[in-house]
Amino acid sequence: MTHPMPAPLRLTRCNPQRNMARFYEVSVRPTLFGEVSLIRNWGRIGTGGRLRTETFATLEEALSALRDLEQRKRRKGYEGGAKPPR
Repeated sequence: MTHPMPAPLRLTRCNPQRNMARFYEVSVRPTLFGEVSLIRNWGRIGTGGRLRTETFATLEEALSALRDLEQRKRRKGYEGGAKPPR
């Protein structure tokens, strides 16, 4: 049985007094080899940002990593996005 991939998560953190306008995007996508990639994109709003991809053996491992990243970013003040599936 295949599980649907969650929608990409987009978080932002803005503070005009500090000239801060950041974004953090995370998505989960299948690979051609049956694994699952966690794709992270972050940077200043209005730029292409930086990109990093991590590969996991299962969807559950990738979703666990996504939840951990989301918790860390929200503790730092990032807001927005929908909660990923549990």
